[in-house]
Amino acid sequence: MLPAPSRLRERADFATAARGRGSVRAGSRLLVVHATRTDARADSPPRVGFVVSKAVGNAVVRNRTKRRLRSLVVPLLGGTPAGVDVVVRANPAAGAATFGDLQSALNPLWHRVIGRFGSSS
Repeated sequence: MLPAPSRLRERADFATAARGRGSVRAGSRLLVVHATRTDARADSPPRVGFVVSKAVGNAVVRNRTKRRLRSLVVPLLGGTPAGVDVVVRANPAAGAATFGDLQSALNPLWHRVIGRFGSSS
């Protein structure tokens, strides 16, 4: 489970991570990963948010996709530098993707985007 301090919740935080100054993006057919360094304290944990629109599928499909993405992100947080906000956006094809498909799409995107901010302290 994703710890509470590691969750993005506010709309403004999502917008800043996805479109803010200094944000980085990498995408594939299934997912797009956005990240930005926040102005918050350097010792704040990395935070993650998920965007899964109705284009992905009905409520069951959207929730299943979010659960799968959350479980894939938890082990990746350990190597993520403090003070980085990440938004994982699911494209419509993600609704029909298997867990393995999502994993093979997320890992390289995550490392490409997070690599721009340096290694974890």
